Amino acid sequence: MTAVTAKRFSIAEYHRLAELGFFESDDRVELIRGEIIKMAAKGTFHSVCNSRVFGKLYSILGERAIVRGQEPIILTDDSEPEPDVVIARHRSDNYLSSHPESADILLVIEVSDSTLKYDRRTKLSLYAESGIADYWIFNLVDIQLETYSEPYQKQTGSFDYRVKRVVLPNEFVVIPGFPELSLDLSLVFPG
Repeated sequence: MTAVTAKRFSIAEYHRLAELGFFESDDRVELIRGEIIKMAAKGTFHSVCNSRVFGKLYSILGERAIVRGQEPIILTDDSEPEPDVVIARHRSDNYLSSHPESADILLVIEVSDSTLKYDRRTKLSLYAESGIADYWIFNLVDIQLETYSEPYQKQTGSFDYRVKRVVLPNEFVVIPGFPELSLDLSLVFPG
C-alpha cells in the first residue's frame, strides 16, 4: 500500500503557478511551508485595525525604515507569507530585486481575529524558525497586543519565542529597532 502525500511547492513553483494564471486575480493566497494557503476574508474590525497600524507606523518611522502592508516576504525556499505589516531595513534597490528576507526584517505584524490560533502556532513557529527577532499579534479577540521576541529552538526541535508580553490597548509599545520611538495602542485598536 502506498502512502498518500500532498504536493509541496517551492517559491519558484508557486510563482510559476501565478504566472500561468492558476490563481484568480482576487485570490488571496500565501505559501507556508510548501502549502498554498487561502487567506481568511477580512472583516471591518480587522481592516480598520490593520489600516491604523500601517498608517501610524508609517507616520512614526518616516524615512528610518520601510513599512510594507500585506506584501510578501521570503523566509525559506518554501515559505512566502504576506503578513499584515512588516518593518524592513532600507535597501538600496527598495526591494525591487526580491522581497525582504529574514535578515532585512525588523518586525512582522499579524492582525488576528478568526486566524488567531493559526497566527499563534503555525505563523509564530515559522517566524521563529526563520530568525525573525520580533513578532507582534494584534489580538482582536481579547483586544490586546501580543509581542514575541528572542526566537529559539526547543529541545523537541520546534521553534518558539522565549519572551511573550501582553500590551493593553491603553498603553504604549516601543518599536523594535527604534528604542526612542513608540506606538500608542489607543490610536490603533478600533474603539
